[in-house]
Order: sequence, then structure tokens, then C-alpha cells
Amino acid sequence: MDLKELVSYLTEDNLMLLLDKYRSLGPLPGLLLPFMKSFIPPLPTIVIISVNAAVYGLWLGFLYSWIGIVCGCLATFAIVKKVAGHPYLVRWSQKPKVQRSLNWARRHAFNYVFILSLFPLGPFVVINMAAGLVRMRFRSFLLAVASGKAVMVLSVSFIGYDLKRFLNNPFELIYVALFIAASLFISKRVEKRFM
Repeated sequence: MDLKELVSYLTEDNLMLLLDKYRSLGPLPGLLLPFMKSFIPPLPTIVIISVNAAVYGLWLGFLYSWIGIVCGCLATFAIVKKVAGHPYLVRWSQKPKVQRSLNWARRHAFNYVFILSLFPLGPFVVINMAAGLVRMRFRSFLLAVASGKAVMVLSVSFIGYDLKRFLNNPFELIYVALFIAASLFISKRVEKRFM
């Protein structure tokens, strides 16, 4: 099965059947699917998180999705950060224009990693790789990814857990938007305090 077939197979119904079939493995399937998202970008994030919430329940589904996604992000970040020390990349990074870009990225890395982590659609792999290339501190990356992904996964899990409710009352999405805005405000405060 090639990547295109795999992605087309991962519909909401097929994922529900898959997770139900392997439910005897406990949380492992619910953790592995979101983890793989960091290595296989075309996987449908919203569908995976929603199905986890529907199969495992709101809170366990949220927890499994969040742990899986954060661990996947940390793995890609660590791999790229290790490779960024390669002599060829070090020489390339010494060029003046590259140096200015890297310095700017280092100063603003937390904000961009956090903000881009809020979106369920996006190039997670690219964000993780960019943070690794600029050699962002592990603690800063962990805080930005863990908090940003927590907000995103909780929002998608909340909607996916009771999708019919939101289809019948789309105005209730305002509460989700307010939660995201409040989380962004709080993260700015946390960043100023700890960074």
C-alpha cells in the first residue's frame, strides 16, 4: 500500500472501525495515529483527533491525541536539531544573510511555533524542522508545542465528540473561538514570565 492509498483509506468510518478493532491494545492505536502525523503530513489531523474523541471519549481521546502529536513533534524536532550540527549546515549558516534570518527566527521562534500549533491543518513537519534548524531551546519548543497543540486538540476533540450538536447549533463554535483567543492571551503571559 503506497502513501496515496493509505491516506485515501483513512476516512472517519475506516478509522472508527480500525480503532474499535484494535481497542484491545488499549491506548496504543489512539497514540500512534497522531504520532504518525508528524512523519506523514497528508494524514487527516482533524479526522484522527475527532475519531479518537468519538472512540475513547472526550477526555481520553483528547489525551491520547495530544500525547501522540506532541511526541511526534518532539521526535522530528530532535532529529532535525541533531542533523543541524552537521559541518555542511554549520558552514552554510555562517553566511551573513542566513545568519540574519536565523537570528530573527531564534528571537521569534516561540510565538510562531505556538501560533502555528493552534491550527489543525498545516505543515507540522516544516514547523518542527524549522525550530530544529534554528536550534530552538528544547524547553521553549516543548512549552510552545505542548500548549499550542493542547488548545488545538481540545478544540477539535470537543467538536468531534459531539459533532451533531455543532452542526445543529453552529453559533456554539463561538465558545471554541473564545477558548482559543483566551489561550493565546495566556500563552503570551506565560512566555514573558518563563522565557
